Amino acid sequence: MIEWVSLSNGSRPVPRPASTSLVWATAFVGALVLVAFLNTTVGPDRPGLALTALSLFAVVLGFPASFTAAPGTAVLCWLFLNGFAVPPAGTFSWIGHRDTFWLACLLSAALIGTTLARLAHARAAYRKLPAATASVAEFDDEPRVP
Repeated sequence: MIEWVSLSNGSRPVPRPASTSLVWATAFVGALVLVAFLNTTVGPDRPGLALTALSLFAVVLGFPASFTAAPGTAVLCWLFLNGFAVPPAGTFSWIGHRDTFWLACLLSAALIGTTLARLAHARAAYRKLPAATASVAEFDDEPRVP
């Protein structure tokens, strides 16, 4: 016999994502600290290294976040990358192809992190579901309604 169990009762099979404002606050503080650390250790004229570090940070921030937080996370990381990792520090500039590429990298990183987290949560939730004990052959004797 099949027993139907509501998945919403008790613990949720897939955890809820963190609030967008919390993710953005973490992105703001984390990007600030990361760029400041890179500027003091390797110098401010290494934007490739800063882009790589901020992209990895965006992937990590994507794990607890929802998909709606990804664009804001990418923009916040880009603001610190553009404003403080590229000389002269403290001035914003827009160089079309470079900054578009940077925004695309950061947005892709945030979306990849969120996608990987959602797939991992869905897989874990699928493994927690009880296996059906009834086989299809047991239902062949029942009358069928047209």
